[in-house]
Amino acid sequence: MADQLIRGTAANGGIKAVGVITTRLTEEARVRHKLSYVATAALGRTMAAGLLMASSMKRQGSRVNVRVKGDGPLGGILADAGLDGTVRGYVGNPSVELPLNHKGKLDVGSAVGGGYLYVVRDIGYGYPYSSTVELVSGEIGDDVAHYLLNSEQTPSALVLGVFVGQQGVTAAGGILLQVLPKAAQDEELVATLESRVSALSGFTPLLQAGKTLAEILHDLLGDMGLNIFPESQMLRFHCGCSFERVLGALKILGEAELEDMIVKDNGAEAICDFCGNVYQATSDDLTQLILDLQKESLISG
Repeated sequence: MADQLIRGTAANGGIKAVGVITTRLTEEARVRHKLSYVATAALGRTMAAGLLMASSMKRQGSRVNVRVKGDGPLGGILADAGLDGTVRGYVGNPSVELPLNHKGKLDVGSAVGGGYLYVVRDIGYGYPYSSTVELVSGEIGDDVAHYLLNSEQTPSALVLGVFVGQQGVTAAGGILLQVLPKAAQDEELVATLESRVSALSGFTPLLQAGKTLAEILHDLLGDMGLNIFPESQMLRFHCGCSFERVLGALKILGEAELEDMIVKDNGAEAICDFCGNVYQATSDDLTQLILDLQKESLISG
């Protein structure tokens, strides 16, 4: 099943529902970063959460940056997701592995540890909106729901899942249900949503059983007047890094540092944290950067 996002409403527009399948893009992240099982689950959940949050933005080019900074051995997570359906991300320690937790599942909470969740919403102009909340469990889903309630005052029910085995990631994604302002005072509605999501045996088992996103949402909200929008959005792992951007970053180092790289290393190597792409700048590339800097200095002088 292709990676995709669907949207819908229920309860006469009082509930917004978004679902994502992120299996392929999570597998791509696993391969690119050589992630362990628990690191794959942690990053996969965070990328899915980022896509779910980005889906509510309106302006083209808008993006959400989700950073999980815990004191556990994973060393932090960073995911960057866009309204356009693209996402990228990485973890601090991709090789960390832990025993399964008491439920027999990957122990993402212990890998993340205690700390903070940072969310930055960039709508493409002005100053990005940023907010920070303390981590609730380190399991990502609980933490993002806590953020949505406390920082955006939106009661939300969120379920995220990643199943990774010997063959890689075979199921990943999530569902976000939010009570909109006009229905937020309906405590019974909020409680019903939370109860139904809590009753789910998990998200990935449903995907593995052949359930579609529409069917999962129908099971949750079918008796509440669910209306699923006909358009679905394709999702993919994508990073905007390029050799030109690498040269731009190297140029900022200045003439002395560039000359030192030429003498000591006969060039420079840069690795993108988000996607793992490796870029090689030759001594000729660095020499040209130095010439550009000298030319700019003469013009400005």
